[in-house]
Amino acid sequence: MKDRYLCIHAHFYQPPRENPWLEAIEIQDSAYPYHDWNERVTAECYAPNAACRILDGEKKIIDIVNNYSKISFDFGPTLISWIEAKVPHLYRSIQAAEEETCKRFGGHGAAMAQGYNHMILPLANARDKATQVLWGIRDFEYRFGRYPEGMWLPEGAVNLETLEMLAAQNIRFTLLPPHAAKQVRPIGKREWKDVSGARIDPSRAYLVNLPSGRSIVVFFFDGPISHAVAFENILMRGEDFAQRLVGGFSDTRTWPQLAHIATDGETYGHHRAHGDMALSYALRHIEDQKLAELTVYGDFLEKHPPTHEVEIVENTSWSCVHGIERWRSNCGCNSGRPGWNQEWRAPLRAAFDWLRDTLTPKFELAAGGLFSNPWQARDEYISVILRRSRDSSSHFLQKQAAHELEDCEKVQALKLMELQRHLMLMYTSCGWFFDELSGLETVQAIQYSGRAVQLAQTLFNDLKIEEEYLNKLAVAQSNIPDQGDGRKIYETFVRPAMIDLHKVGAHYAISSLFESYAPHSQTYCYQIHQEDHTVLSSGKSRVSFGRIRITSDITLESARVTFGAVHLGDHYVTGGVREFTDDKAYKDTAARITQAFESGEFTDLIRAIDVAFGSGSYSLKWLFRDEQRKILQIILNSAIGEAESSYRQLYDSRAPLMRFVAAHGMPLIRHFQAAAEVTLNAELRRAIEAEHVNVDLVRALMEEVRAVRIELDATTLEFTLRRKLEIMAEQWEAQPCDLEKLASLDAAVKLALSFPFEVRLWEIQNAYHSVLVSSSNNGHGPGCDLPEWNQSFRSLGEQLGMRMS
Repeated sequence: MKDRYLCIHAHFYQPPRENPWLEAIEIQDSAYPYHDWNERVTAECYAPNAACRILDGEKKIIDIVNNYSKISFDFGPTLISWIEAKVPHLYRSIQAAEEETCKRFGGHGAAMAQGYNHMILPLANARDKATQVLWGIRDFEYRFGRYPEGMWLPEGAVNLETLEMLAAQNIRFTLLPPHAAKQVRPIGKREWKDVSGARIDPSRAYLVNLPSGRSIVVFFFDGPISHAVAFENILMRGEDFAQRLVGGFSDTRTWPQLAHIATDGETYGHHRAHGDMALSYALRHIEDQKLAELTVYGDFLEKHPPTHEVEIVENTSWSCVHGIERWRSNCGCNSGRPGWNQEWRAPLRAAFDWLRDTLTPKFELAAGGLFSNPWQARDEYISVILRRSRDSSSHFLQKQAAHELEDCEKVQALKLMELQRHLMLMYTSCGWFFDELSGLETVQAIQYSGRAVQLAQTLFNDLKIEEEYLNKLAVAQSNIPDQGDGRKIYETFVRPAMIDLHKVGAHYAISSLFESYAPHSQTYCYQIHQEDHTVLSSGKSRVSFGRIRITSDITLESARVTFGAVHLGDHYVTGGVREFTDDKAYKDTAARITQAFESGEFTDLIRAIDVAFGSGSYSLKWLFRDEQRKILQIILNSAIGEAESSYRQLYDSRAPLMRFVAAHGMPLIRHFQAAAEVTLNAELRRAIEAEHVNVDLVRALMEEVRAVRIELDATTLEFTLRRKLEIMAEQWEAQPCDLEKLASLDAAVKLALSFPFEVRLWEIQNAYHSVLVSSSNNGHGPGCDLPEWNQSFRSLGEQLGMRMS
């Protein structure tokens, strides 16, 4: 173990998925049963690595550990900002791991910074490179409370100018693939050794002397082992993983060795199921057997500074054998769809470059009248992005403005900053990585460009920008004939997604037919102040009208609007929004709508709304996606209830016959089988969702399922039962001595284990382990010494697969 160090680096990243106008991720059906892919990957990878199981030979849980405290890692700023907002306990676990490693390694932490929104830096202009590096540093400082020593370059893409940007910001080191090394020599010697073709020794740190006179340290990770972890099956067994890792050492080396690898962090649990457990087992095995000393790059660098210098191969990356061509040409790197090409990559980048370069002088001219230094203001705008609030925006403007700004100027100033933000977001690497122009990631990048176009039109009063930009996009051709080209994709996916304050008002108007709003409410990144609101109901018909003020949290832009909407049953919803003019006109409109509704003259009602607000402009399709789903579910509930009732009657009347047919091995009649599937799945779901799970009822329903041999909706039922168990576990963890809560949870877990599909008990195991550790740390039980409690506690542990002493 002496002078043998091991470091595993995990690059955690997801493409930004937020709607550029809402600053939030909308529902993604492909991630079902989760809301979106961030949520799904968190459940499969990010969260499990913060509470990872160590199993013994009998596959019993003997410990739960935080993998982040044992490895080196970087989190994409756009991803970790989502984690901070949506999964705070995971965010705290990541911070705790960083704090722990700083203490263990004398101030050198596990975390590295990352270029802000995963832009391919060698393809960026110098100004964007600098901002991406600076924003990545500021994001890191905000989250971890220290200056980063190292920075991960998106896709490991590198050139000398990029390294100069890192060194200029006092970044000490970065991590590169081995084929990025060109030649090496001992420091102070003249003769170079050619190591191109990934022949560099990865076991030491190397110094890069830069043209400016600065220098930076580079670690080249072990390519073959990293590739095996990512693409082979060595994560199937923790022992195999450990042996492959220590295989990176060599007895022929006479210097302190660093064996280290780098992979996507998602490998450990998302790409490879239970990869997190292989990681934790391998690290524990290596430590227990004293095969190597775990370290992080900053710690190794302090103990063993570079003895060799290196020259790099410029414009290389870790996921394109052609360098950085994957992000600008049809280089041949793709996901393997036969018959497709990626000729669209070059014109897409050219269109983005044109948009950025066309808007730059316009930005400089407009921003020059508002900011002391527009580009310095852009660099400092990260302070607003990290802490979205009116106070944060005000503080930023006070520091950066050339003079005291009027309210309208503040809106203009913030819009200019948002313009720049979206002009960088559109270059996120995922826009070029995959096969098709109309793919989700590429459309997301085009949406960012669409937001930039919209801001530019309002800022510079130049409506020609969009048309000229679309002509550039039209050169990019889709592989799918129906999708056409970049222009058609923009028209199909981007323009309908564009939102202004009136569309926010329309959303409020239509959704107010189905739910109540407080006087002050929040709709994504918009604040709504309700000045007046009336809802009238009669049978299935409802009308809603009122006056509200809408304010963007992002730009502080505000509008006072009146609205009206009517629902006449089923999906027939229509409404409109207008700028508020005067109080008398509004009151006259309210009186006409009320009179028409109360008299039952719905034709007059719709006409009154049409005249006052421009009805027909908006309908259910204009609702933001999550709210649209929720309201459609409300509308469909009665129809679903009626259908389930009919199926229930058919099933009840024929259940004995169905059981007889099934018992004698005959195929069920399709109509009866459909009735049984709908009925039993619905009743199981309701029984699980009840305030108190009726275990006996669920068991009886499951017996019925087995008797008539119907197919369960396993995905929905598993997710429903899992969420119920998690709520029960959380309540018990808060009151561990509550025998009733403990017994109920024990019974519910036993029930879950009886289902013919696996129910994920990860959160319940975490709660149990937390109570167990708390009791051990206190030197006594959790406070309950009753025999019944001890019996249930032990039973629950056994059900959860815990090693019970």
